[in-house]
Amino acid sequence: MTDEELLSDEELREEEGMFEHFRLVADRGQSPVRVDKYMSTHLEETSRHRAQLAIKAGYVLVNGKTAKANLIIRPGDVIQFVMPYRRRGVEILPEDIPLNIVYEDEDVLVVNKPAGMVVHPGHGHFSGTLINALAFHLGISQGPEGEDERMGILVHRIDKDTSGLLLVAKTPEAQLKLADQFFVHSIDRLYVAVVWGNIAEDEGTIDTTIGRDPNDRLRFRVYDDPEKGKRAITHYRVLERFGFITVVECRLETGRTHQIRVHMSHIGHPLFNDERYGGAEIRQGTIYTKYRQFIRNCFEICPRQALHAKTLGFDHPTTGKRIFFDSSLPEDMTALIEKWRAYTSSSGEQAK
Repeated sequence: MTDEELLSDEELREEEGMFEHFRLVADRGQSPVRVDKYMSTHLEETSRHRAQLAIKAGYVLVNGKTAKANLIIRPGDVIQFVMPYRRRGVEILPEDIPLNIVYEDEDVLVVNKPAGMVVHPGHGHFSGTLINALAFHLGISQGPEGEDERMGILVHRIDKDTSGLLLVAKTPEAQLKLADQFFVHSIDRLYVAVVWGNIAEDEGTIDTTIGRDPNDRLRFRVYDDPEKGKRAITHYRVLERFGFITVVECRLETGRTHQIRVHMSHIGHPLFNDERYGGAEIRQGTIYTKYRQFIRNCFEICPRQALHAKTLGFDHPTTGKRIFFDSSLPEDMTALIEKWRAYTSSSGEQAK
């Protein structure tokens, strides 16, 4: 069993799953109390400060209406809100690991994560993660039961073997405001992927339900029944065709676990060298030994799923200004595309 296979359910949460939805109903014997105090006393891991931040950000509803800080909870009131997911049971220690920081200010940080780096500590990955590196950079640490709210800084995540841009909130206030943008799908995220086969259409949209595969807890799959998962929407556009593979741009409207990997496999075009979803074998091409060796060489050049989170756009949590960031394709994907470009040119292969 590999380290990746030792990941717990927590490491496989959907991006939106990094924030928990709560619904509380005040019982008949509830005495009048401020909403922030009610929240902190009824949720073990929610401090009054965190509750106040959520109220200030407008993420707390009482009886369907946005709550104010001085609102009084009475019997029968329905309280609905969202709070960052609090990790427990993992010690987070700072590690001096180089980070490719694209942007940083007092509220947010954008980092370009390399392929192969795990985002969160967890089973099989207790050190060397992005969180360990960020803890060092920000000068913080936390024990298994620590209460430092700054450790819940990641607003979303990408897979270990996916490279690209990640958004980090440096304060609880920034985290809550950025979380709302993920919930309403206003974050712009553009990925570049290399997939098997020649996609028929120049662009399209994949709109399905995605849920965990009951036969393999490390995989996700598409379901016809909307009750078996969550809606997932990916918009794709062809960038370049090489006959047996296609370079595509994918824009996420939602952010489910493995979404692009599942969706491209679902339409018959798994990501190149994606072992979990059938892309680490020859899916298109000839039967000749020379071609098989060429593919093996390609797998060595890019020894992971060919997927990169290239651009990221969001409203700054303090200024409200829309800001965008772009990252170049990493060397392994660039080399892979160049190798296919040269192969297509020299062999005269045409799209099949």
